[in-house]
Amino acid sequence: MARLISRLVIISMCGLALTACAKTDEPGAAPSPGQPQGPVRIGISLPLTGDFSEPGKGIQEGYQVWADRVNAKGGLLGRKVELIFRDDASDPNRVSSDYESLITQDKVDLVFGPFSSRLVIPAAKVAESYGMVFVEPAGAAKEVFEQGFKRLFYAAPAIADDHYDYLADHLIKLPEDQRPKTAAYASLDDPFAQGTAYGLRDRLAEAGIKTVVDEVYPPETTDFSPIAAKIAAAKPDLVVGGTQFEDSVGLVRALQELKVQPKLAAFSTGPTLAEFPDAVKGAAEHIVSPVGWSAASTFTGNEEMVRRYKEMFGGAANEDAANGYTVGQIVEAAVTAAGCADPGKECQDKLTEHIRQGTFDTVVGPLSFDDKGRPEQAHMIQQYVDGKIEIVLPEQAGTADLVYPKQAW
Repeated sequence: MARLISRLVIISMCGLALTACAKTDEPGAAPSPGQPQGPVRIGISLPLTGDFSEPGKGIQEGYQVWADRVNAKGGLLGRKVELIFRDDASDPNRVSSDYESLITQDKVDLVFGPFSSRLVIPAAKVAESYGMVFVEPAGAAKEVFEQGFKRLFYAAPAIADDHYDYLADHLIKLPEDQRPKTAAYASLDDPFAQGTAYGLRDRLAEAGIKTVVDEVYPPETTDFSPIAAKIAAAKPDLVVGGTQFEDSVGLVRALQELKVQPKLAAFSTGPTLAEFPDAVKGAAEHIVSPVGWSAASTFTGNEEMVRRYKEMFGGAANEDAANGYTVGQIVEAAVTAAGCADPGKECQDKLTEHIRQGTFDTVVGPLSFDDKGRPEQAHMIQQYVDGKIEIVLPEQAGTADLVYPKQAW
């Protein structure tokens, strides 16, 4: 897969569109007299190389699809959208300098957030210091919302700790003779990944499901056999991985090789990507994951996003792309309502206040935010059933029933 590795990539998208919040299909209003007439320049730093390059690329593509749709309808307030990308190489120090430079040197009008809680926190600190509204697609760890940010909003249905709430509810309500008794946890040393795994761990532990393995590994880990060996020795009913893509694949392969046979296996992020089944060589069946988006949903703009993504990139959209697109929808709605898109305090205050008080129709469903910028909705649970991704929880949104226990690896 081709990778974008330059430090500065400017993409000027001409001829594309969208409108967020309620009426996402209407073109942007014409600019008022005296308003800037050039393009709306949006600064973005993403991990296009390094540990988070796989989801970082997906976020970038979602931003590009959003800009394509906006510009096709005449832009924001009649101004074309220009996306300015920088590659932070998955480095928290670099992401800070990227946003500092985008704001002070490139003089961008708006900023969109990066991928990963590790990068969102330092990036948001810079945006906050300049009074810029900061809508981000993938910073869900609870630490993100403990920094005192006033202009940060997470554009997804739930924070990391709550991603598995529907699964926790389901397992806890099972009859005593069916409920798992033990669980093993392995998590990437990353606030988001740990948040997803430990949110589920804490809920299940409170219900009496015993934790028998609890391992945290560094991002550079490539050999997962020692962790898999500990899990194999413990023979847990449930295996949970707090993962991104590469480590989810490594863990599943290692567990498969040792013929670890839990009743259920859950991994965050990795299984939501189209590459996952091939990467784990047939072991995807019945793996579950929290997912904030479905290609089959009828939420506002989703069908258009899926179609346009395929036209632009030749494949199927994934959740990362949807989350990037959602950021655009929310900011677009705020810009349309506020009637401005510039870095001045008055405009940024208007944008911030609109997002804080609003409810937004997006491709991941209706979104609203609490006073810390946390979304007030919940994630669905997906599962591979007969080789196909199905939504299994909540039942009212389900396309299939949860398979439990899972088939053997």
